[in-house]
Amino acid sequence: MTITWEKPALRRVGLGRQVGIVAAAVTAYFGVRGATEAATDTALANAAAVVNFEKSVGLFHESWLQSTFAGTPAVATFFNWIYIYGHWPVIVATLVWLARTNPAIYYRTRNAMLLSGGIGLVVFMLFPLAPPRLAELGLVDTVTQSDGAYRVLQPTMFTNQYAAMPSLHVGWDLLIGLAILAAARGPLLRAFGAAMPVLMTAAVVLTANHYIVDAIAGAALTTTCWFAMLAQERRQPRGYAGWDGLVVR
Repeated sequence: MTITWEKPALRRVGLGRQVGIVAAAVTAYFGVRGATEAATDTALANAAAVVNFEKSVGLFHESWLQSTFAGTPAVATFFNWIYIYGHWPVIVATLVWLARTNPAIYYRTRNAMLLSGGIGLVVFMLFPLAPPRLAELGLVDTVTQSDGAYRVLQPTMFTNQYAAMPSLHVGWDLLIGLAILAAARGPLLRAFGAAMPVLMTAAVVLTANHYIVDAIAGAALTTTCWFAMLAQERRQPRGYAGWDGLVVR
C-alpha cells in the first residue's frame, strides 16, 4: 500500500465522507446537550461571574447596546435576520461553493470548524453559561419573541441553551469570512466575507444571545484554529488537504 497526495485542484470532496463527519459532530453535540441541559443553577452562577468580569474590565454594555441600537422593530428585525440567516445558511452555501471551487480552502475551513467545535463542546460541558436572554438581566430575546423562523431553523430540541461560551455563531462566521477572503477574487464577495463576522458579532449581542466576551472568545478560538490548520498545511507535502486529505491506494 502506498500513500500519495493529490493536488487540491484535482481532489474531489466526497459527499459520503462529509455527511459522516457531520453526523458524528451532531452526535457529539447531543451528548454535551444532555450533560448540560439540567445545569441551570450552574449556568446562572457562571452568567453572574461573566457579568462581574465584564464589569471589572469595562465590557458590560449589553443592556445599553440593545436599548440604543435595537430599540426599534426595524433594526431589531434586521439583526434577527442576521442571527438566523447569516449563520447556517451562509456556512452551508460557502462550504458547498468551496468544495466545488477550492477544495484546499474547503478542507482548511472544515478542519478549523471541527477543531474549534470540539474545543467548544468541552467548554460547553465544563462551563455551561446562561446567555443574557436567560440571565435575568432585563434583556429582551428579540429573536424568539419577534421572529418565528428561528424555531424553524433552530428548534428547542436541537439547541443547547447554555452553550453561550464561546460564541460559535461569531467564531464560525469569522471562519467563513476568512475562507471567502482567501478564495474569492471579486470585490463584492470579499466585502461580504469581511462584513458577515462584524454583523454577526453585533447580532449576537443585540439579540441578547451572547455576551461581548463570548464573541471575543469565539473569534479568538476560531482564528487560532484557522491559523493552526494553515500552519499544518505548510508543513505537509504539496497537495495535502487536511486530516482526511490522504489518498490511499
